[in-house]
Amino acid sequence: MQTSERDDRRRWLRTWRAGRSDWRLQALSIFSLAVAFVCLASALLVVTNLMAVRDRWSRAGRATVYLRDSATDAEIAELTRALEGTDGVKKVRLVTSAEARREVVHDDGDKALAALPPSAFPASLEVGFTEEISDEALASMTVKLRALPAVDTVETYQRWTERLSSLLGGGVAASTCLAAIVLCAVVSVIGSTMRLLLHRRKIEVEVLKLVGATDGFVRRPFIVEGATQGAAGAAGALLMLGALFLMVRGRFDHELANLLGVSPSFLPWEVALGMVGLGAALGAATALLT
Repeated sequence: MQTSERDDRRRWLRTWRAGRSDWRLQALSIFSLAVAFVCLASALLVVTNLMAVRDRWSRAGRATVYLRDSATDAEIAELTRALEGTDGVKKVRLVTSAEARREVVHDDGDKALAALPPSAFPASLEVGFTEEISDEALASMTVKLRALPAVDTVETYQRWTERLSSLLGGGVAASTCLAAIVLCAVVSVIGSTMRLLLHRRKIEVEVLKLVGATDGFVRRPFIVEGATQGAAGAAGALLMLGALFLMVRGRFDHELANLLGVSPSFLPWEVALGMVGLGAALGAATALLT
C-alpha cells in the first residue's frame, strides 16, 4: 500500500516537474492570459468610472432660488439663515442682481445682453446640498420654498440631470456588454492555451496511462497548473493596467475632474480579487474539461 502511494506521488511530481521544465511555454501562456485579462480589466475599469460619473450626476447637488424684486433684505437674510440650518444643505450663497449681470455680461462687446433691463438678472440664492440628501427631501424643500412670498421660482436642474444620467446609463450598459464579450474571448484564450499545453505533453500523458495512471491522477497536476497560470495571468494583467492607469492619471486634467465632479479611480479591490479568482477558476475548469 505504501509502495503504491509512493509510486503515485513520484508520478505526480514527475508530471509537475515536466510542466515546470518547459518554462518558455509557461511564460508565453501566462503572457497570453495576461493580455486577454488586460482587455477584460480595461472594460471593467471603464464601467467602474462611468458608474461613478453617473451616480455623481444622478442629481445636480445644487439649486437656485430666484428671489422676487420686492423681497426685502430682512426676508432674504431670514431665508438664508433658515436654509443654512436645514439638514442636507451644505452652503448658501447670495447672488445679487448686479453680480448675476456681471456673470453673464463679461464685457461691453455683447450689446444685446448689455441692453437687457435689470429685471432680467434677478437676485438669487445658490444652495449646495450634501450627497446624503434624498430626492424626496429635495422635492419637499422645493415645494416649501416656492410657497414663500420672497421666492419667485426654484430651479433644481432635475430634468437636465435626468437626461445626463440616462445618457451615462446607456454608456454603462454598453460598457457592460463589451465586458461580457471580452469575458467570452478570455475564456476562449484560456481554453486554447491549456489545450496547447496538453498537446505538447501528450506523449507524457500516454506513458503515464500505460504504467497505470488514472485519468483523475493525470488531470490533477494540469488542474493545479491551469489554476496557477490563470491566477498569474490575471494578476499580471492588473499590474500592467495599474501601471498604465497611474501614467494616465498623472496626466489627467484636474479642471476636467472638477467639472465631472469625480476623479478617475482604479478597480475596487473586490473586483481585482475576483478577477484573480476568476482566472484561477477558468484555468482549473478548462484543464479539467480538456
